[in-house]
Amino acid sequence: MAMWDKIKDQAKTFQQSQGARGAGGSGQGAHGPLGGGRSGSSGSSGGSKAQVIGMFKAQLASAKNELKSGAYRDASMAMCALVAAADGRVEPSERQRVEELIVSNEVLQNFPADQLRQRFNQHVDRLLANFEQGRAEALQVIAKAAKKPAEARAVVQTGMVVAGADGTFEQSEQYAIREACTALGIPPTEFGV
Repeated sequence: MAMWDKIKDQAKTFQQSQGARGAGGSGQGAHGPLGGGRSGSSGSSGGSKAQVIGMFKAQLASAKNELKSGAYRDASMAMCALVAAADGRVEPSERQRVEELIVSNEVLQNFPADQLRQRFNQHVDRLLANFEQGRAEALQVIAKAAKKPAEARAVVQTGMVVAGADGTFEQSEQYAIREACTALGIPPTEFGV
């Protein structure tokens, strides 16, 4: 559980640095009592996970107007596929769950849902057919978003939101996010992974 505390601190620092740049908007109360709930009980850590995911969502939402490029769209779909297939398999129910997360994501609503579904499923199919090759292709697509730091971070945040949506953050998902950070030239520590 320490990892979530670490991410929480990272997210808090990130939030403050965003605030310093005058990102506008309160980030939907993201400045709330983040330090709370560090007792070891699983209930409180569940709460902190939800807070962290909520914070990434708020950060993404605040950048929504900047995130309209094809590079961000394609890279975030590759990221979602990597996270979904991180353990080497994707159950149909998981594929559907991630698809729903994608099309209901506020920022990704900048793009037509069928474009998102098509790209996500294409990556998942490639990963399931040949994991190593699919992973290399997904990371190539992700790397294309490195030119714009705001987009690059948003790709990782999108991955974090999808990875954390089920309340667990698997080792394999952390690894996928770390690889994406490397492809984008972002230090993984910025996201606590």
